Amino acid sequence: MPETAAHVTAAEISRIAGVTRATVSNWRRRHADFPAPTAGTDTSPLYDLGAVRAWLGSRGHTRVADPREELRTAVRLHASDPDGTTGRMAFVLTLARRPADRTAALAGLEDAELAGLEDAEVAGLTDAELAARASGEVAGLLASLPGPAPASPLFSASDGTALRALLRCVREAGAPAALTVLAERELDDSAATGVYGTPEPLARLVAALLPAGAARVLDPACGSGALLAAAAGRGAGELLGQDSVPVQARRAAVGLSLAAPRAEVTVRIGDSLRADAFDGLTADAVVCNPPYGDRDWGHDRLAYDPRWAYGVPGRSESELAWVQHCLAHLVPGGRAVLILPPATASRASGRRIRAELVRSGAVRAVLALPPGAAPPLHVGLHLWVLSRPEPGGPERKSVLFADPAGAPPTDGGAPPSGTGARAAGMPRTGTGPSRAPIDWAGLTARTLAHWEAFTADPDRFAAEPGTARTVPVVDLLDDLVDLTPARRVRTSHRDVDPAELSARTETGRRELAESARALLDTAGLTGWTAPGGSVREWRTANASDLARGGALTLLRTVPDTKGPVPDTKALVSDTKGPVRDTQTPEPDGSAAEPDGSAAVSDTQAPVPDGSAAAAPVLTGADIARGTGPTGDPAELGPAATTAPVIAAGDVLVRAIAGGGGPMARVADDGDAGALLGPQVHLLRPDPARLDSWFLAGFVGSAENVAGASTGSTVLHVAPGRLRVPLLPLDEQRRYGEAFRHVHRLRARARRAARLAEETAALLAGGLTGGALLPAEGPPPAAPGPSPGTEPA
Repeated sequence: MPETAAHVTAAEISRIAGVTRATVSNWRRRHADFPAPTAGTDTSPLYDLGAVRAWLGSRGHTRVADPREELRTAVRLHASDPDGTTGRMAFVLTLARRPADRTAALAGLEDAELAGLEDAEVAGLTDAELAARASGEVAGLLASLPGPAPASPLFSASDGTALRALLRCVREAGAPAALTVLAERELDDSAATGVYGTPEPLARLVAALLPAGAARVLDPACGSGALLAAAAGRGAGELLGQDSVPVQARRAAVGLSLAAPRAEVTVRIGDSLRADAFDGLTADAVVCNPPYGDRDWGHDRLAYDPRWAYGVPGRSESELAWVQHCLAHLVPGGRAVLILPPATASRASGRRIRAELVRSGAVRAVLALPPGAAPPLHVGLHLWVLSRPEPGGPERKSVLFADPAGAPPTDGGAPPSGTGARAAGMPRTGTGPSRAPIDWAGLTARTLAHWEAFTADPDRFAAEPGTARTVPVVDLLDDLVDLTPARRVRTSHRDVDPAELSARTETGRRELAESARALLDTAGLTGWTAPGGSVREWRTANASDLARGGALTLLRTVPDTKGPVPDTKALVSDTKGPVRDTQTPEPDGSAAEPDGSAAVSDTQAPVPDGSAAAAPVLTGADIARGTGPTGDPAELGPAATTAPVIAAGDVLVRAIAGGGGPMARVADDGDAGALLGPQVHLLRPDPARLDSWFLAGFVGSAENVAGASTGSTVLHVAPGRLRVPLLPLDEQRRYGEAFRHVHRLRARARRAARLAEETAALLAGGLTGGALLPAEGPPPAAPGPSPGTEPA
């Protein structure tokens, strides 16, 4: 056991037990034997971890906690020690390489039996003996990790709790999750800033742009190794990485050894620009997501560095220093793909270097990414595809520019078809979230299609105005040398066919007129009468009680999980009494969550077959915008295989309130088969007892959502607290038809608004670009303002 008492906060107790903070506060008030604070202050008390675990164990809460949260708590209780983090990461690699059946034996029993490390070989070991055993197991791996070798012995008796938590995390959440927790703790204690991971879908896109057969791949700013792991997934057999943050380099070394066990992995610690660990080495391909805006990158020291073959980068041009560093490490004809901020393409201080890169043929393509693709999320980053010129190689006459996410029409052009949010029927409106989710599958497909068409025959690339085009090198070498894709792909009046634009405008006008008529027909329904002199009142029940009684089932997706999922269907009620198909209540029969905030179960419906894991994901933003499922199942991680599958008639409720748009809707045939996103609650009513549209209308009301929400800045909806009127089924159906009509009204209004915006953009662009002439005769008279309204 640890030599000194370990203390935890109330928040950490809630994570250990798998409950909310409100539940812990309730335990303190209701149970006289709850451990008293032993440290801290009156406002921030601390509790003895051993006493808390014993108390939780007596009530069956010891194995409820998320293993990652338990590991976070265990690591926090130890002083910051880089050697300890290195050893734990090596231990992760050791555990992950064990046979699956042996690892299962280690974590299969209860904490009360062998304190979390249950294996026949180590049964009865003290913490000191366990630490010695773990130190011996990782000793042979330390040499493969970057950085100086840690002191020996690596672990002491005080590390017993952390080692047990680490074992459980690897077993139940996976080795990558354990690595992330260990790295988070070390990064929190370091001076490193601006450390962001590269999203997996973007890493896969970068790897897909590499040449086939690239065996040796280098990442000079590898971070956690996401780009190299993606390259390994496409066949790279030798992975080289370097990072200036020690914990990131060690994390990358262990993570890559797990992700690509057959690859040769070499990771070094250090700043690649100032202290290149691979000086003189050339690779078949280079991938890089370098730090941005670094004015202290070594400009003064490196002024005469031989890597600057295209010009000495200025102090504010660290990104162009990384560009030249990557090119210097390529074999002739090798390819590099970098993720860079948009300013790199246009900043005046980098004009001369950009000109040399373009003139020499090193720049092959600049591809735009939508905002939100990678941090910083508010900026649309660029992918630069570079190639080291071959002596005597073919002349490169053009550069590919692409903006696959689409761009607004300019200079008389029309909106791009088949790309971006507009093609998917997802216009940005003032009633929905400010940014549409990224369709990574579509974005990747469009980007690769443009790139493959360009590499097949650059001279015959078929331009897509507003989306992709090739620009001759001579046209790029102007006073600005601006390589911004949006500037190069935008349409101009010379690209527009007046006859085609006129036809598209007429089609848009007809669709708008039909949509407006449908909206008028829907809005014309009358008969909405008052119930009398006062509002109608009725008895209500919360969703937790209805779930307990079997009238409905509540489900949610727990992201990034691994391992068996409890076979439960309903939620723990926020009232006393028997619980049907739920998690185990407290031994005294009391409610686990009196405020209803724990009413959401981690329950997941089984996925019928493996193909469902590739289905799209329905997100909270989809509900707000009224679109079909647009989420990427890859973002769910392992949870994609166990996430609930939506069925027609399910009621879908956004988990985060606010932001505009409806809070709930009924799943239709277009939603059926999609996976439930992590920010959506699913209410599956029994059709013999609850009408779906009746349920969706009441649980999505503003008053109901406000009463079931907690938080200040971000309002989280506790579905178990949503109130539902208790009405006969026939009357429910009357209300359900009314709510269905309201939904239809909202959907048709949204469609009419979208078509009006698109038609207006076509008309305005055509008039200003000279592709359309004003209509003959006077325009139709606008209707006067309705009584009681002001004219526009």
